[in-house]
Amino acid sequence: MKLYYVLLLEDEKPTRNLLAKAIKLHPELRLVDAVGSCQEALTALEEHQPDILIADLGLPDGNGVKVIEKAKQRYPSIEILVVTMFNDEESVVTALEAGASSYLLKKQAFEELTDAVMSTLHGESSISPEIARYLIKRFKKHEQNEQHVPSVINPLTARENEVLNFIAKGYSYNEIAEAFSLSTNTVRAHIRNIYRKLAVSSRSEAVFEAAHLGFISLQ
Repeated sequence: MKLYYVLLLEDEKPTRNLLAKAIKLHPELRLVDAVGSCQEALTALEEHQPDILIADLGLPDGNGVKVIEKAKQRYPSIEILVVTMFNDEESVVTALEAGASSYLLKKQAFEELTDAVMSTLHGESSISPEIARYLIKRFKKHEQNEQHVPSVINPLTARENEVLNFIAKGYSYNEIAEAFSLSTNTVRAHIRNIYRKLAVSSRSEAVFEAAHLGFISLQ
């Protein structure tokens, strides 16, 4: 079993302890350090070579983007997962441009941290649905002056569209199953079909792609 080494940057101690505990419980993850400031993170990067950096942005001695940039400069192959309260467009775009692959809001990360870490390590992007809205708007701005492209035929069934809309709103598999009187396995089967049809490999990518193509609305 391959082990992945994790550096955690989070200034709020209770949150840091909670996230660190989730990492330690995962059999494929090893926490090399959990720090609370930019300077501590930079020092940790000199002492360790983590496979992934989990970084907050709002820190007592600066913005976590500085650490992201330094991490990518020192270890070009390192993966970056942002976990923050900042949901404004500037923070999102700045972090992604600095080298972040995934961007989760803390309320989502508390439940999905290790799934997001493993997805990011395997080359996927985990993005909170709220953040996907900003990215969709950004793409639309760039497309306003481009030649109109004919609409793409939606390959999803009506039920798959309904399930994806619930995912975009942040519902869990169990909540979706209860809403439609389905088993959790049936919901997972719908999700697998959605991934295959949209050529994606994560929930955030599915929401992003479907919204970009106009199959669902993020309003």
